[in-house]
Amino acid sequence: MTFQITTRPGGHTFPCEPDETVLQAAMRADLMIPYGCRNGACGSCKGKVIEGSVDYGAYQASALTDDDKRKGYALFCCARPQDDLVIEAREVRRAGDIAIKRLPCRIESIDKPAPDVAIVRLKLPTNERLQYLPGQYIDFMLKDGHRRSFSIATPPHADALLELHIRHTPGGVFTDPLFTSYRGREILRLEGPLGSFYLREVSDKPVIFLAGGTGFAPIKAIVEHMLFHRIPREIVLYWGARAKRDLYLAGLPGAWQTQHANFTFIPVLSEPAPDDAWPGRTGLVHHAVLTDFPDLSGHQVYACGAPAMIDAARRDFTTLRGLAPDDFYADSFTYAAETEPR
Repeated sequence: MTFQITTRPGGHTFPCEPDETVLQAAMRADLMIPYGCRNGACGSCKGKVIEGSVDYGAYQASALTDDDKRKGYALFCCARPQDDLVIEAREVRRAGDIAIKRLPCRIESIDKPAPDVAIVRLKLPTNERLQYLPGQYIDFMLKDGHRRSFSIATPPHADALLELHIRHTPGGVFTDPLFTSYRGREILRLEGPLGSFYLREVSDKPVIFLAGGTGFAPIKAIVEHMLFHRIPREIVLYWGARAKRDLYLAGLPGAWQTQHANFTFIPVLSEPAPDDAWPGRTGLVHHAVLTDFPDLSGHQVYACGAPAMIDAARRDFTTLRGLAPDDFYADSFTYAAETEPR
């Protein structure tokens, strides 16, 4: 039997299956409420059950006391409804609503789909989760006091491991050891989530994503979030790279295009190698958008990559194609003094 859960003061209603927790059902309905560990240990998801009853599930007494339960509180990460519910919970819809944490993490795996690109997966402590909006990034806090920032490539619903796409910059204070000496199991410290590059879900405008190189990472998180939640907006992804090998996960958006009628993938190479035998689009990636869209006034654009690409796209899309300046969202991969990219 499917139960209905209504939130206050938000007034949203969403279904919850008998084997789901309130938090799982809320996230499946694309409603974010505060959470942390997801296993009843931290208390971040504590909220009030105004109407209905729940199975409290397994939790730690320090996170939910008997007095809390008498007052009607439950931990939504482990509570399952026993009938229809009305709950009091704060809904998180903006980046500023989410608490920024400092956490240790362990490198679980390092894969290299291209010679200069590493896909790094991070595991957080057992009782911790990082709540974030798809598209945001984290900072690594290095022992010498420096920070290095990388976008999260995993959507929030699949956050058991946090995935980062990191390009090697020779001489980089973080990427040099990552590519030469790290083998996994290294312990690092992160801070996040950070940044204002995330999907504005109040709009129903078609979305154009513009990725340059590893700028694909946060866009991957946003697109997977949209597809998982079946957001029906039209989506076109332009991924620009120098040569074919730099499209290091081209099969993934290719699969999205096959599986979802509202998604289109257009790869663009600026300098294809002779042995690429490239049959597709060439040139600057934002020029491909200009060619395909004579009018962008009804669209939103999310762009992530090098500053030159971001600046050119912002200028040309707004001045030549009528894109509203407020509908251009960007995450520019700037460079630190030590030559290490964000």
